[in-house]
Amino acid sequence: MIYPEYPETFWSFKKALPFTGRKAVFPPLGLLTVASMLPENWEKKLVDLNVSKLKDSHIEWADIVMISAMLVQEESAKKMISLANAAGKTVIAGGPLFTNQEEETPGVDHFVLGEAEVTLPLFLDDFAQGKAGHRYEQNGVWPSLELTPLPDWSLIDFNYYTTMAIQNSRGCPHKCEFCDIRIMLGQKPRLKSSEKLVKELENLYEAGWRGTIFIVDDNFIGNIPKIKATLPLIVSWQSARGYPFKFMTEADIRLAEHPELMALMSSANFYKVFIGIESPSEESLKECAKLQNVKINPLKAVQTIMSYGLGVMIGVIVGFDADAERTDIFADHVRYIQELGTPAAMVGLLAVLPKTDLEERLRREGRLLERSRGENAGQLTFVPRIPAEKLIAGYHRVLTDIYSPKIYYKRVEAFLKYYRPTVRKSAGRHNLRDIRAFIISIYKIGLFSRNAYRYWHLLIKVLITKPKAFSETVELIIWGFHFQEVTQRIVREG
Repeated sequence: MIYPEYPETFWSFKKALPFTGRKAVFPPLGLLTVASMLPENWEKKLVDLNVSKLKDSHIEWADIVMISAMLVQEESAKKMISLANAAGKTVIAGGPLFTNQEEETPGVDHFVLGEAEVTLPLFLDDFAQGKAGHRYEQNGVWPSLELTPLPDWSLIDFNYYTTMAIQNSRGCPHKCEFCDIRIMLGQKPRLKSSEKLVKELENLYEAGWRGTIFIVDDNFIGNIPKIKATLPLIVSWQSARGYPFKFMTEADIRLAEHPELMALMSSANFYKVFIGIESPSEESLKECAKLQNVKINPLKAVQTIMSYGLGVMIGVIVGFDADAERTDIFADHVRYIQELGTPAAMVGLLAVLPKTDLEERLRREGRLLERSRGENAGQLTFVPRIPAEKLIAGYHRVLTDIYSPKIYYKRVEAFLKYYRPTVRKSAGRHNLRDIRAFIISIYKIGLFSRNAYRYWHLLIKVLITKPKAFSETVELIIWGFHFQEVTQRIVREG
């Protein structure tokens, strides 16, 4: 089982990883879960190219090579398929990259697409009888997540990763034009039972993990009543074990309207949440059907969420058609991000993902250029209303401004103004990782960088005014180092 390599992006955190002594942020949860669905008598090895190299002996050992990938991993995935083809191995491919693309990737013998709970058993039955087909698709069947087995954590080394991953739900109730989640996983969120989710936590705990867990749901609060019912069980489980985990996840802006939900998340040891803010322009939000963001004041919402001890990371998109109507949408973005006070602002060019409503509209309008490669940091996949050169230059300007040291550190201070840290930590390995990261940050940033003065000024201030936020502040400083490095690379490459 091969997990292809990620390129350097904002999300890869490759410039931040050396501070932690780890090689990658997340493990390949999909492949680890699929591994538990394979026949027990199959011998399995997993090679994550983000933490180790693929050796010739790996492919020589295998009868079958299974590859799962997302769009951003396409280049690496194709290289791995070619290597397996050259060795004469059977290649099986799945995951979003292969599920969403209209054209087929050459060299794949069997495509097992969509959700594996549906398609993998069909393939395995046919394969056992020697009559496996070329393509297995989901065909609109949405499986219960009670069918999803526990991931096989024995296939990876925890020491390679900063964060583990589990999944609680699939699907999202919203209809954002640019998003493919509703297309891939449905509009009605499907959740695991509370008991099953707690069992997954126990499984990961017994496997030896302590530290951060990313609940990878595309919208953790897609079904608010059900998640409210689940969180008290997580609180009890965490409390009984001395809070071995802290959680991060993704949600939508409606979170700010539910004080009880935010309080439960805080009690369960959630400390970060990613929210798609997208744009300061109400016209752009309406254009992309991000209507939940129109109904709520994002500035007030973000401040409310942070007051519950939940650090907010935001997603921002540049290049909507309505952006062309603004006098200076790029300056508006910079100003808006600063007002929000969210240090981690993932800004990307609008990307046309396969099978989305956006792709369908732009195809009708004759404006499609090429398929997205997943990294929306410089690739124009459509003809924008803003002249292309102006859009790229404006995008670079936004990144350069928000991640300039002066502006970034100001945003961290603004974040600390509203953030009320509540995260509980047990004595364990994750505390030692924090100490290591802090020591390396002193050397790399506090002593030998242009940010040295700002580094010490901020840390001294947080120690005096909000010492419980010290660990999160160090993390944000390291993230800023990463964001600045990636920004320089994006602007340099044009």
